[in-house]
Amino acid sequence: MDKEHVKGAVDKAIGKSKEAVGHVTGDKKLEAEGKIDQAKGAIYKKVGDMKDAGKEAVDSVKNAPSKR
Repeated sequence: MDKEHVKGAVDKAIGKSKEAVGHVTGDKKLEAEGKIDQAKGAIYKKVGDMKDAGKEAVDSVKNAPSKR
C-alpha cells in the first residue's frame, strides 16, 4: 500500500467513528465531519488507484517485447 491508500483507509475509519459518535450523541456537526472525512478517504483511495494504474501502464510499456 502506498501513502495515499493508507491515508484513505485512516480517513475512512476516523470518519466512520466520528459519524457514529455524532449520530449517537446527536452532534450533527461531528456527524457531518465524519461524512466529510469518509469522502476524503475515498478521494485518497482513488488517487492511489490512479497512481497504481499509471505505474502499471509504464511498467507494461517498459516490459513490452521490442518490435525491432
